[in-house]
Amino acid sequence: MEWKNIYRGMMIGTSDIVPGVSGGTIAVLLGIYDRLIAAISGFFSREWKKHFGFLFPLGIGAVLAVFLLSHLIEWLIEFHFQATMFFFLGLIGGILPYLLRDINYKETFRAPHYAILVIAGLFIASTAFIGAREEIIIESYTLSSALVLFGSGFVASMAMILPGISGSFVLLLLGTYEPVLGAVTSFNIPMIATVAIGILLGLVMCSKAITYLLKKMPVFTYAFIIGIVAGSMVVIFPGIEPNFFLLLTSILTFIVGFYVAVTLGKVEHS
Repeated sequence: MEWKNIYRGMMIGTSDIVPGVSGGTIAVLLGIYDRLIAAISGFFSREWKKHFGFLFPLGIGAVLAVFLLSHLIEWLIEFHFQATMFFFLGLIGGILPYLLRDINYKETFRAPHYAILVIAGLFIASTAFIGAREEIIIESYTLSSALVLFGSGFVASMAMILPGISGSFVLLLLGTYEPVLGAVTSFNIPMIATVAIGILLGLVMCSKAITYLLKKMPVFTYAFIIGIVAGSMVVIFPGIEPNFFLLLTSILTFIVGFYVAVTLGKVEHS
């Protein structure tokens, strides 16, 4: 068991609670993205034992973060939204140099790769201008609500595993963010289980597709990933309120986030 993955899982789980921030982006920062994709893809195969020791502690950490930190994240977003989002902006800004270095872009990138990067970045950035759907009210657990929750988990999971695309942001667009977060904070087991099954199925299917692309077209895939990570900064940018103290606090949290990303990148990529 790679028990070190518990803290990594907690970081990934925490990021997935925040609308606009992707757990896949944090996996890139931690230097485990390729292995995470391969482990999820290979877990439901004859070689599942080889991946269990990696995934199990990671899953424990992610679940712990969701249940232990969901109230804190709710509080931070409600009362310190700008400063919190600037922290995550700093994190993402600190990740981009490692992505570019990993693929050795100066040697491997050609015009088509830069084009893919720009197109992917513009596509993700454009989602910032899509209004969130009106919240779906789920008062009781019925067949129809179960289908909505399962579908939301399935779609969101495919976003969770891609750097730069936030699963929680997808839930916002679908109108199910509040019901899902409410189920977690109230420990509603049937609703949580339904979303979890959808997430699990989506993760497996998406991971197999990404594994294939990383093997067959690694440079194009990296260009696409870098583009969506960069574009996600537009999505989570909270705007700037005309308050000097808040602006100063936000700049400081951005610097802290950038420093954390650079420090973790040095440790995890060494």
